[in-house]
Amino acid sequence: MSLRVLLADDDELSREVLAVLLQDAGYQVEAVDSGDAALMYVRSIRPLPEVALADMQMPGISGEELAGRLREVCGARTVLLAMSGSVPEGAAAKAFDGFLLKPFSMEELAAAIAGAAIAVERGPNGSGAAVLDETVYGQLAASMRGTKLEELYALCVKDAEGRVGKMRQAAAGGDDVIYRREAHAIQGGCGMVGAREMQTLATSLETRGLRDDYVASLDELMLACERLRRMLVARATKDDGTTEVSGDNAR
Repeated sequence: MSLRVLLADDDELSREVLAVLLQDAGYQVEAVDSGDAALMYVRSIRPLPEVALADMQMPGISGEELAGRLREVCGARTVLLAMSGSVPEGAAAKAFDGFLLKPFSMEELAAAIAGAAIAVERGPNGSGAAVLDETVYGQLAASMRGTKLEELYALCVKDAEGRVGKMRQAAAGGDDVIYRREAHAIQGGCGMVGAREMQTLATSLETRGLRDDYVASLDELMLACERLRRMLVARATKDDGTTEVSGDNAR
């Protein structure tokens, strides 16, 4: 699995160095030279990047305003990370999900992404359902190689997303039986791998059956899929990332 990263930095050398390091660490990178260019990119591309990494001191739109506009377009699916050669004053960095002080390593970047994922490890409306059951995850991690573990969870997410599609079709046709059956299948598969939030949501969907709010409920389940995917990719990247960004051009 490979995270898509949008990199925004007006300093050409810093941007090129970061892009190379990110690519070497296994990320898919799109580099732009301004906040305006970053906004133009996210408005025109699908799927959206999982991570937006933006320098806080670019000319034009930057800092808190840039974070707000990116969030309007990307929603909760994209981790917004700020970076700078100095610690920002005031609340500017609080608009982002995390902050990286230049120079930083790829390991620190992966930790920041993982930290942002952990910050949303609660279910809808504060339900308290963690994204992942750490006990189950640990047992699986101890019994299989890393690549097999990644494939297992990728299969879980892909299967759940496919079944959500079937649930939408069933709902459109008013078929409560198929709707509940697919929710039950998601519940069982997620339970096997400890995907706790997805399991909890699927259980609720099966129990409640077809209701007027099914669209929002299925959308929330899809967001849970994305949260799990983002967390697992961040963990895998954190385990592999050790390269440090040079401080020669930190601003």
